[in-house]
Amino acid sequence: MTQAPTNKSDLPTRTVSAVVMLALAGTALWLGGGIWAIFVGLIAAGVLLEFSRLVLAFTPGLLARLAWHLGGLIYVGLACAALIFLRVPPVGYRFVLMVVCGVVATDIFAYFAGRTFRGPKVAPRISPSKTWSGLAGGVVGSTLVFTLLFRFPESCRDCVAVQAWRYAFEYAIRIGPLVAIIAQAGDFFESWLKRRAGVKDSGTLIPGHGGLFDRVDGLLAVCFIIGLVMLGTVFESLLPGPA
Repeated sequence: MTQAPTNKSDLPTRTVSAVVMLALAGTALWLGGGIWAIFVGLIAAGVLLEFSRLVLAFTPGLLARLAWHLGGLIYVGLACAALIFLRVPPVGYRFVLMVVCGVVATDIFAYFAGRTFRGPKVAPRISPSKTWSGLAGGVVGSTLVFTLLFRFPESCRDCVAVQAWRYAFEYAIRIGPLVAIIAQAGDFFESWLKRRAGVKDSGTLIPGHGGLFDRVDGLLAVCFIIGLVMLGTVFESLLPGPA
């Protein structure tokens, strides 16, 4: 998720918008079922519209535009399909919430670590504000959040506190850094598209925040990878076993 500079004058607007977004997303996630599917579908439609506007701004040829639109449809479609599928029991809202919290923690920790420690840029031509210290902060933030969320895994209900924390960290150290790196890659991808299109934000739908794509770029990347893993698992199950 791309972090834009916050002016003092637009802070109330950004705050109200963030509260409304969290309320809508949280309610839809809690209700699940058709409500969650419709909510995710609407977000997907909005992101694809913004993606299309970016693509049309820097691709003059018809074939190139078709290829970009097909790629965007696969990218956004698979990510959103994974989000809808993950909400279905027995996985349920908890796993979706974990993924979202991991991405949000990456964004927040990367933002503050980058502003505090600064240092070399990761890719200044794509996103001048992103630093290696910010990426490291995002990895730390995601790992910490997953450690807290894995604090009481099913296999460790009877463990003592030290064992529970150890198990939680062992899970988090595998997943947290991956989520952070993939989320940041999604952020860079969207920044690259905007830079090619010559725009600051992907849209103006959300007051003080820009477009939908600006808000879910990291989450889309993570969910897209999850979707690929799901597809790989399905294909593997369809393969004939050893004779």
